[in-house]
Amino acid sequence: MGIGVVLVAAGSGKRMGATRNKLWLPLADKPIMQHTVELFVAHPHVSEIVLVVSEIDLTEAKKLTRRMDSKISIALGGAERQDSVRAGLANLSEECDYVLVHDAARPFITALQITELIKKVQIEQATIIAVPVKDTVKVVSPAGLVEATPARESLWAVQTPQAFRLSLLREAHEQALQAGKIGTDDAMLVEWLGHPVTIMMGSYENIKITTPEDLWIGEEILRKRKRER
Repeated sequence: MGIGVVLVAAGSGKRMGATRNKLWLPLADKPIMQHTVELFVAHPHVSEIVLVVSEIDLTEAKKLTRRMDSKISIALGGAERQDSVRAGLANLSEECDYVLVHDAARPFITALQITELIKKVQIEQATIIAVPVKDTVKVVSPAGLVEATPARESLWAVQTPQAFRLSLLREAHEQALQAGKIGTDDAMLVEWLGHPVTIMMGSYENIKITTPEDLWIGEEILRKRKRER
């Protein structure tokens, strides 16, 4: 059984206020992207990794992966995240049965969580990591008026990795492409096919580094984990 990983790293630094891809910004002693890639390279159940980057980051990404592991390949991303994931899926080998799609901007997923997700997806075929929402959420109209207050108990904040049988996710992306369907995550495309998607409890530490404040939080997470070793 082959487990593949698609690491999506083709974004920009707009919300970070950076002049380059935020994934090259330092977190502790190395770039954010390096933390994430090394985590999956070290995982014993991961057989292959596709790192999806933009053309402007291609040379630097090759330098990073060259000194790591031969199970990493690189693909060029597209205009939207969905295009980048589809490019990553196309680069996985036929030996791959299941795939984990992960945002490279989430360097705090743990090896134990990855292991548990791999176990669960082999049973469920489509499993995502998420955490219960802590805050009350309002549905607001374009005019700024509150329209509804969903029950907080039913709301979960979705993270990555998201795990799927590879053939299922490829079918979802192909049909979405043909229909012009855009999803905010990969699970949405699988749901659109009518396939059930199950939830696995994630961690509030599994943040996505998006703004300068997230870097400060990330540094503290690393210090905390270092103290707990």
